[in-house]
Amino acid sequence: MRAKRRGILIVLALGLAWSSWAMPAQAAGCRPVDPSQARDLPTRIAAVACRENRLWYEPFIDTDGRLASIQLTEMEAARLADGATPAWKRVVDYWRGSGMLGAMSSRAGAGTCAYVTNDSYANPSCRSFLVDTPWSAAFISYVMVQAGVPGFRASPSHVDYVRDAWRNPDSPYTMVDPNSGAPAVGDLLCFVRGSAAIDGYGGLQAWLSRNPDSMLAMHCDAVVDVSNGVASLVGGNVLQSVTLRMLPVNRAGRFWNLPYARGTACSPANPKACSFNAQNWAALLKLKPGLQMLSPPPEAWQQRPQQQQCCMHCVVGSGVPRCPNPASGVPVPKH
Repeated sequence: MRAKRRGILIVLALGLAWSSWAMPAQAAGCRPVDPSQARDLPTRIAAVACRENRLWYEPFIDTDGRLASIQLTEMEAARLADGATPAWKRVVDYWRGSGMLGAMSSRAGAGTCAYVTNDSYANPSCRSFLVDTPWSAAFISYVMVQAGVPGFRASPSHVDYVRDAWRNPDSPYTMVDPNSGAPAVGDLLCFVRGSAAIDGYGGLQAWLSRNPDSMLAMHCDAVVDVSNGVASLVGGNVLQSVTLRMLPVNRAGRFWNLPYARGTACSPANPKACSFNAQNWAALLKLKPGLQMLSPPPEAWQQRPQQQQCCMHCVVGSGVPRCPNPASGVPVPKH
């Protein structure tokens, strides 16, 4: 009898193993959702961000922090997956579609970016602006504007909407510790760049309390999926593309062993310290529940330029008039 029971258990175990192999779980990463079909705000945020990742041929960083795939980078003239948009021109679309290009009018070449099209001359002045100006915050702002997030403070600098989430009760986001908060679709995960004096969430809180208006180099990615032990996030200007990042989560849905960039730097002599996921993670911006989607503006590639009517550093023959009284003092945005 015991032998028979043991045999039954073995058969059941083999059956379960076979069913698990035959029907694999949903893979981590972006889900194919059309933004226009999204029924709630988190889904629309993810749909817009994922659409852009697919447009760039789905580059991604795996859970070990390795860049696993990349085909095009920001300033290439090769076409993206739609077969129509040059890579560099899509970065222009993020600036225009977020409404942030006007804020950069004092930057050399920004004015000429307002007039380029997919089929226009590859304007070197505009491309110089794109190379010299970080665009990751413009990308997140683009995603939020296109998704219709109410009350979002679009900015060419991540720290502006991080600070807004920290101190403004009307922000669509609330700032929490990334080590204790559970990421969900539509959230933003952010790290501080290049400042050893600011260590994690506590360090960022202390800095924000001392610096109500100062600039700080940061970077944020949008959470687009949390399933099967992996949180998938999409960010712009991540290794010069729109890249998906994978981070492990535990059974409680919180980040599991979130890798921090501390100690010995990455080098050929110390490859174990090399991970594109190892950062100074300092904030998880939680999207407030129940927010109603705003009607999004037309897509960036359908917009006609309205703000930039002149240029400071004009290209001869471009047809763009020179600004008579150029503005000055607009700071270079930092990630």
